[in-house]
Amino acid sequence: MELKKYVRTVEDYPIEGISFKDITTLLKEPTAFKDVVDQISEYCQGKGITKIVSLESRGFIVGGAVAYCVNAGFVPIRKKGKLPSLVINESYELEYGVDSIEMHVDALTEDDVVLIHDDLLATGGTALAALNLVKQMNVKKIYFSFICDLTFIQTEKKIELANYETHSVIQY
Repeated sequence: MELKKYVRTVEDYPIEGISFKDITTLLKEPTAFKDVVDQISEYCQGKGITKIVSLESRGFIVGGAVAYCVNAGFVPIRKKGKLPSLVINESYELEYGVDSIEMHVDALTEDDVVLIHDDLLATGGTALAALNLVKQMNVKKIYFSFICDLTFIQTEKKIELANYETHSVIQY
C-alpha cells in the first residue's frame, strides 16, 4: 500500500519554515492505519520485545496498538510534569525549540527488550532523548520504529541512532 498519499503536509507549522507531516489523515483511514500497525508488528517478530516505549502523543496511537499485537507492555514517555509518580527526565532539542520528556522510574528493567516508537524521525532529538531515558534503566536490547522518517534531514543525533536497528514505514 502506498502510505505517503495518506500523510498530509502542513507548511509553516508549528512555526514558519517547517513542513509538518500530519499522520492524522493516515490514522483516519482504516486500511492505512492497519497497514502501519501490521508493518511495525511484523518488524518486532523474533526480537523478543517485552515493552513498547512510545512518545507523547502521536506515538501513543500506533505504539499502543503494536504493544497489543505483539503481546508486549506499553510504556508512555510524556512531557515534563504529566506523569503522576517518580520519574527520570531528559531534555532535548527539537527542530523548532527545546523540550523535556519523562518516564516512570519503575517502567522498565534491565531484562526488558524495548522498541522505542514514535510517529516521526526528523532531527533525531526526541528519539535520542527517549534512548537516553531507556539507557538510564540499563536496558541492553533496544530497537526503534517510526511511521515517517525525514531522511533528507541529516544530523549527528541521527548518526548516533544509526547504531541501533531501526524500522520506518514511510521515508521522505
